[in-house]
Amino acid sequence: MSRKLTATAAASALLVLSLATSAADAWTLPSWLQRGESASAPATHVATAAPSAAAPVSVAPLSAGQMPNYRAIVQSQGPAVVGVTVAGLRNASDSSDDDEGPAADADPFFRFFRGIPGLRMQPRGAQPFRGQGSGFIVSADGLVLTNAHVVRDAKQVTVKLSDRREFAARVLGSDTATDIAVLKVDAKGLPTVTLGDPRAVQVGDWVLAIGAPYGFEQTATQGIVSAKGRSLPGDSYVPFIQTDAAVNPGNSGGPLFDAAGRVVGINAQIYSQSGGFQGLAFAIPLDVALHVKEQIVAHGKVEHARLGVTVQDLSAPLASSFGLPAPDGALVASVAPGSAAAKAGLKAGDVITAVNGEPVQVAGDVSNRVGLAKPGERLNLALWRDKSRSEVAVTLGRAEPEGKQAAAEGEGGSLGLAVRPLQRDELKSAGLDHGLLIEQVSGPAQLAGVQPGDVLLALNGKPVRGIEQVREALRAKPKSVALLVVRDGQQIFVPVSLG
Repeated sequence: MSRKLTATAAASALLVLSLATSAADAWTLPSWLQRGESASAPATHVATAAPSAAAPVSVAPLSAGQMPNYRAIVQSQGPAVVGVTVAGLRNASDSSDDDEGPAADADPFFRFFRGIPGLRMQPRGAQPFRGQGSGFIVSADGLVLTNAHVVRDAKQVTVKLSDRREFAARVLGSDTATDIAVLKVDAKGLPTVTLGDPRAVQVGDWVLAIGAPYGFEQTATQGIVSAKGRSLPGDSYVPFIQTDAAVNPGNSGGPLFDAAGRVVGINAQIYSQSGGFQGLAFAIPLDVALHVKEQIVAHGKVEHARLGVTVQDLSAPLASSFGLPAPDGALVASVAPGSAAAKAGLKAGDVITAVNGEPVQVAGDVSNRVGLAKPGERLNLALWRDKSRSEVAVTLGRAEPEGKQAAAEGEGGSLGLAVRPLQRDELKSAGLDHGLLIEQVSGPAQLAGVQPGDVLLALNGKPVRGIEQVREALRAKPKSVALLVVRDGQQIFVPVSLG
């Protein structure tokens, strides 16, 4: 999957990257900006006393044409915004953020670019890492929301408040599908943010971001909502809020406030050609985050539903060919055998126009609605089929957890592969929108030259988006299969004989 690039090439490549960037996808403060702090010693001490807090400031509602009172928002909500410092070990071969060891780590220019997808160096086994992200407190007894990629692989997590108190935190759970993590610190009476409704925010509304870009804590930046309901490559569950509020590496997990000082999103990603902010930032809507938080607090994990279809947006020519008056809806490109969609009778060529009465304008609307539903939940889908309208009820299945390994076997025999779905950040790092990571190889696949680390993109010309598709292909007992894999950034076909 990896390809070695120079820092200059990484800086000029077009990419979508998570805002926290280090070996744990959290930004690491360069040594020339660390003032008296060792880069290797984690700071997990808890302050014994808190400085006196300023009197709370109320945020008045806006009149038409009035600018938000950003000072009041920062003073009233800032105390509940935290810095999140992480430390741990990671195998360089498992990371999208590899470095070349201590010599490279000492170079400030290199450390600025470390963690940017596309910057590939030679793996050197397990490497210690430290990183910095952001978060915010949602309950006075110490529940903190941040991004899952901020705390990925972290063994030590420290939360730092604006009054300089620090607390060791534990990760209650995280969900890579939505990029949400819930932390817990042992404390009482902590300041909390005011929660808002992201559905009430409209394009053009003022917003304010607070976080720790490049490790500079309690940094406030302002902008407007640029768009809503954005679907990004590799993110099938999140309808992102796009803003032009300046956010940078280290802002990951920090809150996005509306003009009344209420949290409406969690800053998670930027779209950049340089690795820094260029006017395109994306936040996870708060209702998505709270949905995940409730499951993590209750069960320690998150379960997502599965419909079992591949959907795509409609263009004007496609809509016309299907007899639709406008290109609104999600076109079903394929239906997974044995899935909830197959059992309900959905077919390729159907257009989903509404889910539970809510209109569907783009394919992401279906993915978002299904991804945030519960397994076993019943949905009513409005369809456009054969130039007429119909409805179908479907009981959703259960999505396979990300990272779950499975053998690529079926009734027709074994390929000799152990595979798992690529995680969100891995897809982005590789510039892919689907694929299965091949972790172990034996038998026919090994004889054919398939290697661990290859990414399986397609089997017999059909894109592979889940393990079940591989199993289904093997049930037909083929004598050979053609695998399309990515290796070192190149796509190659590998024929595998099963006879």
